[in-house]
Amino acid sequence: MRASEHEAVSPLPLTRASICAAHDAISHLIHKTPIFTSSSLSASLPGRNTLYFKAENLQKGGAFKFRGASFSLSRLSAEELQKGVCTHSSGNHAGALALAAKERGVKCYVVMPNNSARPKIDAVRAYGASITFCEPNASARAATLASVQAQTGATFIPPYDAVNTILGQGTALLELVEQAPEPLSAVVAPVGGGGLLAGTALAAEGMGIRVFGAEPAGADDCAQGLKEGKRREDVHANTIADGLRTPVGVLNFPIIQEKVENVITVTDEEIIEAMRLMWERLKLVVEPSGAAAFAAVRSQQFQELGTQGPIGIIISGGNVDLSKPLPWA
Repeated sequence: MRASEHEAVSPLPLTRASICAAHDAISHLIHKTPIFTSSSLSASLPGRNTLYFKAENLQKGGAFKFRGASFSLSRLSAEELQKGVCTHSSGNHAGALALAAKERGVKCYVVMPNNSARPKIDAVRAYGASITFCEPNASARAATLASVQAQTGATFIPPYDAVNTILGQGTALLELVEQAPEPLSAVVAPVGGGGLLAGTALAAEGMGIRVFGAEPAGADDCAQGLKEGKRREDVHANTIADGLRTPVGVLNFPIIQEKVENVITVTDEEIIEAMRLMWERLKLVVEPSGAAAFAAVRSQQFQELGTQGPIGIIISGGNVDLSKPLPWA
């Protein structure tokens, strides 16, 4: 057996090489999601950039989060796996960790706010996780998670602010670069907690790819923090993009600060329009958070940067509550 099957392994450094190692570790577990193009969407941009959409909405669990969850599990010891894993999440990370744990036969405990969307609660339950509900605030979440850990001995797998999570999320760009038929000049990824954007920036190192983030104007703590030169600890979120309402993580912010050229803010109206176009032209089910990167590319702020050449766009997820009217209806 490999050593990692007996004991926990030391953390990997936050580098592109580590992301390549992460991809080697999880490539047999994840979907290598396809890329999509649309001549009409590309032609609609003033620069007529060819757009390559990385469809992480087609990932297991419906979002990129399965990458980080899978790699985090791969780094645990046999003893830790036997005790199980736990997390707090109201959305895609909860489902991703529950599914990754189920596929490995590992117990999973999830703390969810009592106002979480019904489809996401149902998905977590369907993957076999045990759910503990809490009041929808940070103090209640932390206290409930601490109680679950004390009772179970489970290992906490953070949704975004952890080395293994960041490295796992960065594997999406490795695939996108390999799949695109021409070198990318830029890539755009959404930012909430920042695991995907930080991982994307690390994966792009040394490749000559400009890296941009996309953030809702109603939850723009990362963009504001970059302007102010320090991370904002809180965000008063008011946006349709529920996956991007989280403040950017402590580990993620300095990576973004150093390696991301700019974070573009977009309004909910711009996100909804981008989402509608993606459903219509790409024939893909995309959630609002997953449409943020395309909304950013379509924005005047991005176009004024004069980015030339092919652009990669990461569609972060496609978990939509279809029991409710679509936002453009």
